[in-house]
Amino acid sequence: MKYRILAINPGSTSTKIAIYEDQELVFKKSIKHSSDIISSFSKIIDQFAFRKEAIIHALEESSYSIDSFDAIVGRGGLLKPIQGGTYLVNDEMIDYMRQAPRGEHASNLGCVIAKELANINHKPAFIVDPVAVDEMDDIARFTGMPSIKRQSLFHALNQKATGLKAAEILGKKYTELDLIIAHLGGGISVGAHHLGRVIDVNNALDGDGPMSPERSGSVPLGPLYKMALSGKYTLKDIQRMNYGNGGMVAYLGTNDGFEIEKRIQNGDKEAKFILEVMCYQISKEIGSAATVLKGNVDAIVLTGGLAYDKLIIDFIKERTSFLGKIIVLPGEDEMEALAFGALRVLNGDETAKEYL
Repeated sequence: MKYRILAINPGSTSTKIAIYEDQELVFKKSIKHSSDIISSFSKIIDQFAFRKEAIIHALEESSYSIDSFDAIVGRGGLLKPIQGGTYLVNDEMIDYMRQAPRGEHASNLGCVIAKELANINHKPAFIVDPVAVDEMDDIARFTGMPSIKRQSLFHALNQKATGLKAAEILGKKYTELDLIIAHLGGGISVGAHHLGRVIDVNNALDGDGPMSPERSGSVPLGPLYKMALSGKYTLKDIQRMNYGNGGMVAYLGTNDGFEIEKRIQNGDKEAKFILEVMCYQISKEIGSAATVLKGNVDAIVLTGGLAYDKLIIDFIKERTSFLGKIIVLPGEDEMEALAFGALRVLNGDETAKEYL
């Protein structure tokens, strides 16, 4: 028997859906939403009915109906800190997403929509490895300021899925390995994976760690708080310098990897240098993760959209290959990761966790 699974991934101005029959992708669609309509909602949760109807309409146009699915899985949002894995969507999770105490994000809608649609034919609704996955060791949470602790917010869905793929390549179980996994995309997160747990990782949401195509990464505190108190900038100005207008876009005016690559091919030395700066910082973060694992590194795994760029991979390999085997698994198939997480539960290979 094949299980049919609907995966739902809400983004800022689109909602992606995909249908899998076991591990085979049989349908996918990205439903575009007008920015004018999206901006008309005061809160993310207010978009719920609009996005749900858009999904139902898209399915009606296909040959699939809501009652044909064995499970529906949605992208997990900014939930309270939880362990990694596949979770059954329950009322506690829905209530938390409606209140959104950790912030507004389109992914908050994933579990809400999945549960509503799954209720139609009394099937289970799941989420898989949301950004809120927190498996950090306590020692990794502390800073030099008692009032500020480090938080775990990162590309957990892709990092965990990539960890499973790397384990297959290495011929071992993910829970038997010590891996450093670097997600390289618009945001960059580098996780130290110890026997199936991400025991330390930079907070990619708040700009911790390396700079990325559009995020500043960590910066020296002295100049930052002088800037913040200078009266020249609003809080929003500084937030945008950190997230959205930071990193490569701040130096080169673009976060488009293809454009930057073309500039480099045409002899733009500044573009090449700034790209190398980013790779230098990524490499330092990987080196830091190696110390977290006490030098026991089964493999360094490079993933995400930027992992398609050979120059980036070569820059990082040059500085990190001495630490261990490097595995390159480019891209991030979030829909596959969601569907496969649900499938593992349906097949009995994994037990769904309860959100408390």
